[in-house]
Amino acid sequence: MDDLLQEFIAETRETLEALSGEIVAWEAHPNDKGRLDAIFRFVHTVKGSCGFLDLPRLARLSHAAEDVLAQVRCGERVPDTALVNAVLSIVDRIGEIVEAIDSGDSLDDTGEDLLIAALAEGSDTIATAMGGLPGQRAPARSVRLNVDLLDRMMSGMSDMVLARNELSRRMREGNIDPMLEAALERLSLTVGEMRDTVTRTRMQKIDALFSALPRMVRDTAAGLGKSVTLHIEGSDVELDREMIEMMRDPLVHIVRNSIDHGIEGPADRRIGGKRENGRLLVSARQSGNQIIIEISDDGRGIDTDKLISKLVKNGGDERQLRALSERAKLDLVFEPGLSSKDEVTEISGRGVGMDVVRAAIEQIGGRVELDSNPGKGLRIAIHVPLTLSIISAIVVGAGGQRFAIPRQSIEEIVSDTAEAIRIDTIGGAQVLTLRGRRMPMLNLCSVLGIQRLKSDAPRMISIVSVPEGSYALGADTVFDTEEVVIKPASPAVMQSGVYAGQTLPDSGLPMLLLDCAGLASVAGLDFNRDGQKDFNEDEAEAVSQGIPALLFQDLDGVRRAVPLAAVDRVEQVDAVNIRFAGGRFRVTIDGRILPLAAQGEIEGRDRISVLRLKDDCNEVSYAIDEALDIITLPEEVTPAREAGPVAGVVLLDGEQVELLDMLWVFDTHADRDGMGDEVKPVCLIQGDETGWMASFVRPLLETSGYRVAFELAPGETASVVLSSDDASPDRAEAAPVVRLRRRRVASGAEDESVYRYDRAGLISALEAKTAGRR
Repeated sequence: MDDLLQEFIAETRETLEALSGEIVAWEAHPNDKGRLDAIFRFVHTVKGSCGFLDLPRLARLSHAAEDVLAQVRCGERVPDTALVNAVLSIVDRIGEIVEAIDSGDSLDDTGEDLLIAALAEGSDTIATAMGGLPGQRAPARSVRLNVDLLDRMMSGMSDMVLARNELSRRMREGNIDPMLEAALERLSLTVGEMRDTVTRTRMQKIDALFSALPRMVRDTAAGLGKSVTLHIEGSDVELDREMIEMMRDPLVHIVRNSIDHGIEGPADRRIGGKRENGRLLVSARQSGNQIIIEISDDGRGIDTDKLISKLVKNGGDERQLRALSERAKLDLVFEPGLSSKDEVTEISGRGVGMDVVRAAIEQIGGRVELDSNPGKGLRIAIHVPLTLSIISAIVVGAGGQRFAIPRQSIEEIVSDTAEAIRIDTIGGAQVLTLRGRRMPMLNLCSVLGIQRLKSDAPRMISIVSVPEGSYALGADTVFDTEEVVIKPASPAVMQSGVYAGQTLPDSGLPMLLLDCAGLASVAGLDFNRDGQKDFNEDEAEAVSQGIPALLFQDLDGVRRAVPLAAVDRVEQVDAVNIRFAGGRFRVTIDGRILPLAAQGEIEGRDRISVLRLKDDCNEVSYAIDEALDIITLPEEVTPAREAGPVAGVVLLDGEQVELLDMLWVFDTHADRDGMGDEVKPVCLIQGDETGWMASFVRPLLETSGYRVAFELAPGETASVVLSSDDASPDRAEAAPVVRLRRRRVASGAEDESVYRYDRAGLISALEAKTAGRR
């Protein structure tokens, strides 16, 4: 409200200044209709604004003056000297009250009744200027400027930035004088501050675009016999003033279409299990270098079959239309002359609208996205790029061309040769792991269809942040950081969805600004973002998120899936690192020997893809043919008839896919020493002077899950003690003792020692003694 009040004060003050001469001229020539109309419009505007801003004194004065001036305009009264004086006195009083409001001072209303009484026909009251606050007008804190002047200021500021960039580049090419470099640094700071100031002069809260929507929604819904509740979010987001004006008509058309086409009537909503009152959400948010305006409703969505049927009636090829992707089918709504309404109304049905909406948005370098959920609603997202703005950008190279990326979208830049990163390929898609953080990876050349100049050259990888998440973007090189002037590119370029505008750097070669969110969308990256919102909270059903899993082709040719939580990574292993040793296949990875599980033939392959599977204390590798994709498992799983490598079967896109049984994998193939040292039972070996137990028995104990110790650390206790039968017992050790004898046969019934080559007997005795301590 403070902003509106200040705008009202500025407008009223400006109009009073403009009318000062007109009022005096009208006093000399009361019959001048043009000047009378100007004064009438002034008091009429003041009256209307006062009602909205709750200024009753101003409203009372302006209303009285408006009534009298209306009588003069209609010829009911003659503008004699007394009437002119009364009107002039009220106009002066309006100016005094406005100045008092601006300065925060109080102003007595004594005498205002006399001013109004002086307007009456035949009144003897003499209206005089009350002179409440002579000479105390508050200094003006705002000034009105023509938008063309702001454009010229921005254009001049843009030229200054480009000149500064060129000067900086030329200085870097030669020896830099420290004094000159310091001067350039001061110039850069000053230019940066001026840039921000000039940019802010063009910015306006988007509430100026949204403020007219509540009345329009109410009137449109009432005319259609519907009840619609409007919710507005993000009114404080700022956008270029010119952009707001250019967005006004497209937004109005979309909102009216949502009410007319999307939201059903009360009877239809009751039948569909919805509340009678429809819901419409209009929101705005800033996403990197773009403003996104979303219009969502909880109506019927878009019936693509109906659109196709109408196009077929108009001569379209039904086979080609039905072969389109779902997104392309939704875009049919932008076809000229097409309407989803069967009957023509005052609002819609003539087939004129959505094509014009898209053309208008594309003209300013934006794009429109549709997300329909049949029976539940439609979301329309309007992406408005930065236009005629100066931003800090990082210039990258790909395939011999240069592109700009908004600096605020980049978290960090690393080289693909850095030790902190690892790049894996899963189902043809690359996944980057940076310091334990996983994210999808895109190759800029691949997305743009550009050939890399050197395919084996190292790449620079930018970690890009978008509202849905983060991803890695690989480029051939990173050049520098520049402040660039962004302008809209042609509609054909912007429609690709990967660019946010164009710029002309100091080199003189045009350069395109990349849209980081658009790159992710075009590449099909899935950040698990919630799609269409269901506004019917009372009837909403919980949606199962499912379990993410890795789909792979196994060595035996069967497609299987494994829970993604168990997969640490997917690696390519040379066949020479796989050996059948110790009764099972084992693989050497990262200087470690891991058990290798497989269902299929391993021999005859030069390289094998290996899943490294982990639980909280064990690691097992599993040989596969190829990792295919990351999927979400459905809730319904058909269990296997018997225990084994397959836990069950699920249905994915009409195909039966086996689930790998993780219990079988770890129970059958994990080494038994997988427990951490802090949870393993401690076996203390005593009396091993010859070292026989260290050489022969220790490997058996460790593979059986014991931690072997020859001396205990301070405060540590043993779970069991293993000693030879001829060793002297340690009276200080309270743990149970298992003794090993050299003779095969025990000396008597009371001899509890174990023959030292009886593996099963030794493990059984240790387990019995250990169990007795629990």
